Amino acid sequence: MSDAARATAAADVSPHAGASMAATFVVLWSTGFIAAKFGLPYATPFAFLFARFCLVALIMTAIALATSAPWPSPREAAHTMLVGALIQGGYLGGVFFAIGHGVSAGTSAMLVGLQPVVTVVLARVWLRERVVARQWLGLVVGLAGVALVVHHRIGRDSVASVVALLVALVAISVGTLWQKRHAAQVDLRSGASIQFSTCAVLFAPLALYVEHGHIDWTPSFAFALGWSVIVLSTGANLLLFWLIRHGRAADVAALFFLVPAVTALMAWGLFGETLTLEAIAGMVLIAIGVALGRAGAPPPAR
Repeated sequence: MSDAARATAAADVSPHAGASMAATFVVLWSTGFIAAKFGLPYATPFAFLFARFCLVALIMTAIALATSAPWPSPREAAHTMLVGALIQGGYLGGVFFAIGHGVSAGTSAMLVGLQPVVTVVLARVWLRERVVARQWLGLVVGLAGVALVVHHRIGRDSVASVVALLVALVAISVGTLWQKRHAAQVDLRSGASIQFSTCAVLFAPLALYVEHGHIDWTPSFAFALGWSVIVLSTGANLLLFWLIRHGRAADVAALFFLVPAVTALMAWGLFGETLTLEAIAGMVLIAIGVALGRAGAPPPAR
């Protein structure tokens, strides 16, 4: 979409409607961590994700076929598979592993909330573009915030869980850049079908043989799985693209500043999770770091 067309589209949306959609997006995106926390007592992390990936793959494949979506070339499909493995598999795998092993939803959201500034710095280094001093400062401040958040968790949460969240952070940052550089032209419908199908194949042995996973098909788990499939993997992503299409791409990145705080508030209300002053200070530093270094950062995908 050209700048002129984007401006026209944005003009057709009232400020009230735009603000309402943005607020809805923040709330929905924040529930991703809550859904994981809600469903993981009834399933091992990789089994939960395997079921989720299978269902989303079926839905998106059906949509792509029903709407005659164009399919990518073999080379584009290979890039799309890698993007799916990183953004969907690496990111969600790390987050679900950590939450499944006792890390709070709020802490998980804070750590991976550093993604915009990490993506900016990686983009500058990877694409050999200059990183301005403000962006380096943002990275340092953000990492200091991560250190504060992690410091009070190491004694209670395993090091493996913290490492899993850092893997998730790197995976979504690299995956976002790879998608932007090598798979930006792939149709959303067929691309999602390929991404989630790839993750379903990758997580089958992880769920069955690595963690010997199981699922208790309780009403609570069914609700968490349904929410993850329909509201998050389908609805939240569609809403994200609606915001971008209506000329709000620059604003979308700023919306992610709100996700850790909203997630922490939800986790407090639903699960009684609390944050220490040290963790709150870390959250503030992460937000400041992202604000300093996010210029030009694309939003992540769920």
